[in-house]
Amino acid sequence: MASTAPDTTKKKKKRSRVIHIPRYHVILHDDDDHTYEYVIEMLMDIFHHSAEKAYQMAVEVDTKSRVIVDTTSKERAELKRDQIHAYGADWRIPHCKGSMSASIEPAE
Repeated sequence: MASTAPDTTKKKKKRSRVIHIPRYHVILHDDDDHTYEYVIEMLMDIFHHSAEKAYQMAVEVDTKSRVIVDTTSKERAELKRDQIHAYGADWRIPHCKGSMSASIEPAE
């Protein structure tokens, strides 16, 4: 005859663990060597922002000296910062020596 005793082995529950990836802001810094057109084109090219959003960010960087252009993982933030630094000079301004300045900082 088969045993009808209850199964006493405990099943382990799998716990899903949420991993929080730290987020970082990409900050664009103002200068006087780049036109609004340059800033808008760069933000559309690197970040795929719409023309309207890029214009709003250009106004903010001009008036507040800095603007958050993206919030993402540290690795992507570093990449985007480096892409800003490598974007090149503004051809519309003859004395422009190079790209705009950008930095990253932890998002809180």
